[in-house]
Amino acid sequence: MPVTVIGLSRSRDAAGEVVVRLGVPLLDEYLEFLAGRCRPNTVLAVAYDLKVFFTVVRKPPRRVRPVDVLAFMTAQRAGGEGRLQVAEPGTAAVSARTLRRRLSSVSGLYGFLLARGDVTVNPVPRGLPARRERQRPGQGVPLVRVPRTLPQILGPGEVDALAAALRTHRDRAMVAAMVLGGLRRCEVLGLRLEDLRFGERRVFIAGGKGGHQRLIPVSPRFVTEVSAYLDAERPADPGTDRVFVVLRGPRRGMQLSADGLDEILDGARRRAGLARGTCHQLRHTCLTQLRKAGMTLEAVQAQAGHASIESTRIYLHLGDDWLASQYRRAAEAIDAQALAAHPAPPGSR
Repeated sequence: MPVTVIGLSRSRDAAGEVVVRLGVPLLDEYLEFLAGRCRPNTVLAVAYDLKVFFTVVRKPPRRVRPVDVLAFMTAQRAGGEGRLQVAEPGTAAVSARTLRRRLSSVSGLYGFLLARGDVTVNPVPRGLPARRERQRPGQGVPLVRVPRTLPQILGPGEVDALAAALRTHRDRAMVAAMVLGGLRRCEVLGLRLEDLRFGERRVFIAGGKGGHQRLIPVSPRFVTEVSAYLDAERPADPGTDRVFVVLRGPRRGMQLSADGLDEILDGARRRAGLARGTCHQLRHTCLTQLRKAGMTLEAVQAQAGHASIESTRIYLHLGDDWLASQYRRAAEAIDAQALAAHPAPPGSR
């Protein structure tokens, strides 16, 4: 009997927290468990991955077998209705990274069900056996091979053109936070007024990825633009303590959404005639240039908010010389702060 997934629904509980449900008891119990240990965006992403999986497999959770997981992988690679997501340009299938993430979400579900005793085995294989399996157990072939690619960054002309196409101090401040500070989109939108440390030229990131907090230096350009925005553009009586709010329309004064920021960048790219310039590419540009300017890998990791330095290693490649002096000053300032916080013991040099 096929599983019935009514659809992904979102609501809020009495405390104002987002509640994500799929309409299947076992799946909803897992999402409830996940909400207690993960950020809302993570719960939402996992919920969508599970919706895709069970819509394609069309079996109740307890009846899923490894053959169903392998068939799901084939459907994802083939495209069509089996992908349930816009394919990559020029392809009919989802990306290898998306497929790996979806399998990880499904495996996490079955790890939870296995711990509870609802199932006796996790149907998601850890890998495929290889000839060297006897000599090196656990060294089989991974289910999904994901190529390691360098981050896409913008050149100096592209950044200048994008900045020139932005229409408000608010928009230029948000872009400066990403391209000169390396902030994620959610971190920019999550900034509160109390997080701005103008005297120190730093900002406090209260809710980074994974809920981790950090205090990082920002560019003088960001300070200048956000100050002008607060003085001349931000409504006097906004309905939120978030720094960046909607400036016009029925939602004026309310927190700017991720879709709103994406729409701002989409419009600026069109006006500038650019093919790239997403929030993540702006962040990649900053972190690449910081490393190029001589910042240590550990300092880049701290600026980026990476939990593992392995995520930072992609910035070991060379960037261009755009704003090298500005990035070099930022790198030196951050390294100096790190040294002041953790001075070397006497006689170690």
